[in-house]
Amino acid sequence: MQLSPEDEVELRRLRWKCRRGMRELDQLFGRYLDREWRRASIGDRAVFLRLLECEDDKLWHWFMGHEVAPDAGLATLVSAIRQLPP
Repeated sequence: MQLSPEDEVELRRLRWKCRRGMRELDQLFGRYLDREWRRASIGDRAVFLRLLECEDDKLWHWFMGHEVAPDAGLATLVSAIRQLPP
């Protein structure tokens, strides 16, 4: 899928924002950007932006399955990202 110049700029900005300093989170976020972000709806992209605003320790617990995100949209996205193949 061909991205608009604005979407390309946004994708580069998001790649930088996805760098968390925790290899596992970096890989999970990178997978989402590479495989799903281009075709994600505006609503799904908004949920991803909200996910990026969360603290790393919360993200870690959610992605490792120790806890469930309290927000249904975040929980759904975390589950979808966890299911992406390596």
